[in-house]
Amino acid sequence: MVRRRRVLTVLLVTLVVLAGCNGAAGGAEVSAGGGGDGASLAETGAAPEEARAADGGGNGGDGGSAAAATGRSIIRTGQVRLRVDDFETSRSNLTALVEARGGYVSESSRRVNDRDDASWTTGRVVLRVPAENFSATMTAVEAEGRVLESQTSTQDVTDQVVDLQARLENLRAERERLRTLYQRANDTEAVLAVEERLSEVQTEIERTEAQLQSLQRRVAYSTITVEMSEPRPDRPVPDQWYDTPVVAAFLESVEGVGVVLRALVVAGAYAAPYLLVFLTPFAVAGGLLYRYRRRILGAVGGSDAS
Repeated sequence: MVRRRRVLTVLLVTLVVLAGCNGAAGGAEVSAGGGGDGASLAETGAAPEEARAADGGGNGGDGGSAAAATGRSIIRTGQVRLRVDDFETSRSNLTALVEARGGYVSESSRRVNDRDDASWTTGRVVLRVPAENFSATMTAVEAEGRVLESQTSTQDVTDQVVDLQARLENLRAERERLRTLYQRANDTEAVLAVEERLSEVQTEIERTEAQLQSLQRRVAYSTITVEMSEPRPDRPVPDQWYDTPVVAAFLESVEGVGVVLRALVVAGAYAAPYLLVFLTPFAVAGGLLYRYRRRILGAVGGSDAS
């Protein structure tokens, strides 16, 4: 009797292993055949979790329609560096912009830089927008300030999505077979063996579902990273002198002459007391010397006349 139970256990375990091998082979066939069978999972309702992920929680129809138009699953990303006049105003504008297009702000950060008495703000915002609105949103973002750098990139993940969908389908089929074996097993060792394998399959299903949903969310919602910075007050942008209009140059020159004259008057006012104190003795001495010289010359002239 014991020997018979052991044989039964071995047979059950063998069936479990064969079920796993058949599932893997089926996954390879679906992957080689393209996206037809795998993509139909969400449409047939066999995998409601993936259908919800593809829909992006209610708004993913935009991303799904864009993917259906090309027959591919494409992840689009963009990066923009902007010089803006006011960071907070630009951040509010970008938030309203992406929300109006069915997206949201997934990340935001800011930093206030201080140097001496000057301060300026830098930071970034990460926008998630439906894939079909990616190009229009990029154009609107670039119009928010002066573009210092802008780039976009795409990543084709069609093969990964198809492979994950096929693997998920096969794992669920294997789970159903294991549940059937579990209900029919009467031997304790067989029950424990099936339970262990069933737990492994369930864990693999959950892991695969998470990977698939993550890819589908990235396909449905594109990512745009915007880095913004205010101009530094201690680094004004110099203008060429010859770009100044003629009238403005004349008025600046007149103002400069006025400044020089005012400076001379103020300097004279400051110097007057010093000149009065230090030059008065020299002036008195000069006057006395002049009068003395005239007397001498007068005396000499009178003697010559006699």
